[in-house]
Amino acid sequence: MTHDHQPVQPHDNADLLPVRSSRRRGTPVPQHPLDPLRPEEIARAREILVDAGLLDANVRVPMLLPDEPTKEEIAAWAPGDPLDRRVDVTLLHVTTGDVTEVIVSVTRGEVVSSRPHDSRSAPYGQPQYLFEEYERAAEIVKASAEWQAAMRRRGLADRMDLAFCSPLAPGFVGRESEVGRRVIRSLTFLRDSEDDIAWAHPVEGLIVHIDLIENTVIGIEDDGDVPVPVGSGNYTPDAVGTARTTLRPIEITQPEGPSFAVDGSHVTWENWSLRVDFNAREGLVLHDVRFDDRPVLTRASVPEMVVPYGDTSPTRFWISYFDAGEYLLGKNANHLELGCDCLGVIRYFDGYVADDHGNPMQIPNVVCMHEEDYGVLWKHTEQGPVGGHVRRSRRLVVSYFSTIGNYDYGFYWYFYLDGSIQLEAKATGIVFVGGGVPGSSNPHAPEIAPGVFAPVHQHLFSARLDVAIDGEDNRLVEIDAARIPMGEANPFGNAFTWTETPLRTESEAQRVADTSVARVWEVRSASTRNRLGKPTAYHLLPQPTALLMADPTSTVAARAAFATKHLWGTAYDRDERWPAGRYPNAHQGGAGLPAYTHDDRSIDGEDLVLWHTFGLTHIPRPEDWPIMPVDYAGFWLKPYGFLDVNPAMDVPESAQAHGHAGADGGPDGGCGQGADCTCG
Repeated sequence: MTHDHQPVQPHDNADLLPVRSSRRRGTPVPQHPLDPLRPEEIARAREILVDAGLLDANVRVPMLLPDEPTKEEIAAWAPGDPLDRRVDVTLLHVTTGDVTEVIVSVTRGEVVSSRPHDSRSAPYGQPQYLFEEYERAAEIVKASAEWQAAMRRRGLADRMDLAFCSPLAPGFVGRESEVGRRVIRSLTFLRDSEDDIAWAHPVEGLIVHIDLIENTVIGIEDDGDVPVPVGSGNYTPDAVGTARTTLRPIEITQPEGPSFAVDGSHVTWENWSLRVDFNAREGLVLHDVRFDDRPVLTRASVPEMVVPYGDTSPTRFWISYFDAGEYLLGKNANHLELGCDCLGVIRYFDGYVADDHGNPMQIPNVVCMHEEDYGVLWKHTEQGPVGGHVRRSRRLVVSYFSTIGNYDYGFYWYFYLDGSIQLEAKATGIVFVGGGVPGSSNPHAPEIAPGVFAPVHQHLFSARLDVAIDGEDNRLVEIDAARIPMGEANPFGNAFTWTETPLRTESEAQRVADTSVARVWEVRSASTRNRLGKPTAYHLLPQPTALLMADPTSTVAARAAFATKHLWGTAYDRDERWPAGRYPNAHQGGAGLPAYTHDDRSIDGEDLVLWHTFGLTHIPRPEDWPIMPVDYAGFWLKPYGFLDVNPAMDVPESAQAHGHAGADGGPDGGCGQGADCTCG
């Protein structure tokens, strides 16, 4: 499912608001080393870069992130201590293509370090795209005589003004004309009017290759004469028609307010505490996640995803988008709205990122937090006077959405009363399509509307989990259910057991999920034991996910090596943040996890980081058009001996317990099963 990537343009989107003053009244001042970047800090970083001669009219800022404090700095810090707030900035000279990586201390007002990045030599790697480059690419295409000639040849001369030239990351295919250059490709889609949805009208086989430093077309492909599909892809209410009237309202109220509390970036809810952070690349980041004030996760995020396409056509064989590393998930995040993206009593967090020139830019309401009911938490009915008891579950939800071109991704972290954590990625939006002969068959792209063919593809996410089960000294063990052959050890044939395989090094910790043996990965404390004398632990429960379908020798497999395993375990290194490397754009491959694990370090009893691949393999269907219903992928973290008993035994009955209603239910909260409906 992704992309014709036209990430959100700041001047086209009211959700992205420039912050014009670094002295805004009432703006919170960071109080903790892990607080998100503030607009004043981004503005100050820009001033320092300008004063140092590193940022002028020809230099842009593809990426600006917090340079997070080290674990030693956090451990040594106490409330009231001064903060050394730093930012990590990538600079791109737009006329030479030179790239510089800079660390700036906004607290001390100085450049801490500056080093060049060589994007012209193997293994290459370009910085993330600028918003301004999308517009520039479209202008270059439309001014191209070759593109205009191709449009005229196809009989589309009168529709050139309404054409949408979609800019796309080029992947890495080893073409001599492209390697080491800042390249973007453009595919053409047509609109019937200014407000038409372009995705439904692909101009199949027309590909323009652009050098963004030279600002020239370096190649054009014009393959075939497939007619442009004529059907509509519009999905707005005026196109869909009268809305149904049969759905009655569902109201979510919390008359006493929510159960969570927020102090700056610090959130507490029931037994949970955590810090909410947001940056331009990863989007939502969680820090210092604790249950009963015991550490579970030091840091958690989804720092990368790859969307490889399985089509052999010239138009699509090179497509393999890295939505965080090439486009920046956080910078393209949505302004969430009550009643649309979130229901209930909501606490929003604003986000601040840098624009192309390094100025602070606000994304209002970028992170949504709320509670929601989650059905039955636990229940048992006992004969006799004990009777039946049931408690309802609820969860704390912390989420954000990002739009990258035609696809929309939601990332939802759920925290449960029983100590469990769930991450759920939601994929929706518009499937990326090409044109074809109506009624024909394509082994790589089913027809989902007349003449509209949607290629097979995958959405493979990588979660980075800096685990800390009762501390930073952890061990990793693979747990499989195991059959026992019928015989002396299993005389009736019914017995089975489990096996434990310690994963002591980084090479041993490169694993594949196996649902046939109910495989889970257990992270154990190396020093803390529960009342049974066993190590306290959490289980990582994978959900069924196909790994990368591309051939192991392909360039996408080299670039997205993280997606060839469900699990990677590494020894903690502060600089190892990106599963596919810092610059996956036009990179030859081998960066990220292959490089991190090259030395095969010990992870036994060490500060351990888990990288978990999860996602979707999408063979599109007609029901995915014109907008795809949400598809889900994710995983769970569940306590296993971390707690001595069910921690949710003291949850009270629902406020609606023992409610009464008629046979069809009723507004008083009854169950709809008659006057004797009770729950405890």
